[in-house]
Amino acid sequence: MTPSLRLHLAIGLVLTAAHALHAAASPPPATNTLGRPDKDPGAPLNLERYSPEVLPGQGLNQHPFFYTGQYDFRNPVQKMFIVREGRVVWTYEMPTNASDPGKTLQEFSDATMLSNGNVVFARKTGAGEVTPDKKLIWNYDAEKGCEVHICQPIGTDRVMIIQNGLPAKLMVINTVTGKTEKQFELPTNGDPKTVHTQFRRAQLTKAGTFLVAHHDQDKVVEYDANGKEIWSVAATIPWDAVRLKNGNTLISSHNCYVREVNPKGETVWEFTQKDAPDIALWCLSEGSRLANGNTIITNWCPVGVVDAKGAKATAKWPTSVQAIEVTPDKKVVWALRAWTPPADLGPATCLQLLDEPGIPENQEQQR
Repeated sequence: MTPSLRLHLAIGLVLTAAHALHAAASPPPATNTLGRPDKDPGAPLNLERYSPEVLPGQGLNQHPFFYTGQYDFRNPVQKMFIVREGRVVWTYEMPTNASDPGKTLQEFSDATMLSNGNVVFARKTGAGEVTPDKKLIWNYDAEKGCEVHICQPIGTDRVMIIQNGLPAKLMVINTVTGKTEKQFELPTNGDPKTVHTQFRRAQLTKAGTFLVAHHDQDKVVEYDANGKEIWSVAATIPWDAVRLKNGNTLISSHNCYVREVNPKGETVWEFTQKDAPDIALWCLSEGSRLANGNTIITNWCPVGVVDAKGAKATAKWPTSVQAIEVTPDKKVVWALRAWTPPADLGPATCLQLLDEPGIPENQEQQR
């Protein structure tokens, strides 16, 4: 069977499953400009909807959770949310454009709610920590020409950030004293035009090593405490990497997959578009393994979809799923779709379940 025939058969199956063909007189379908090759075709970009009207699970009532996402260009502010019992009970916001002369875009790229209720976050222009009463108690401003998309807690008084730049730097900062307690440079592709896409997520492991997704170099690398590379695996456009309790590594990707690899780098589990033919998958920015063995996956948004005139197409965003929970056998048991008031959550980058056991700042959750 030729690649062309396989492509047409795959698309035909998706269309049949969704019962939603465009009429012949319809305008040209939206185009996927996310930069990922459709070697695994099936993202239903030419459907009337990006997900079924009826979804599995209980929507906002499925779990209590903390949520945020980056690049919600629809709004003048960017928001973080806490959802409990199906409703938004807390928000924190910042201007989409900073107050500098260039009105630099700000976005919540990484965020974690601590056990004391505080939230540490990266905002591209820097990082911060905010209390439940919305008081900013720690702030870091990125150096000129640099960006911060990673801010991970280490206890309640330290954070690990990566500052994209030339050079890129991993830093451990004491949020009480403001002192940088550890710092080492990370390799990049060296292109000043791609500083923005160098890194999106990194983790401190329970072993005290640093697991870094090199978004610009198509690999995940583990570094020891001094910045020496001790393990790596090839991964196309990795967004996040998490060391699981079984010793494997869970990788989520801008290239539309979540993959579990063993220490040899062999794939032992993977979730891709073909496993959810009726739900359009985009950039899968975060993969979290739950205590029950299920996996939570954030599905950023159709941000790269443009209309026939090349303009950003947001009209169908409300039909897109922002997150899914899948079982080990890849059954989708929960799909979150919340794009309208009073719970317009916007695009998904971070989703932290608040009913999951373990203290997040002690690296006790597989997130």
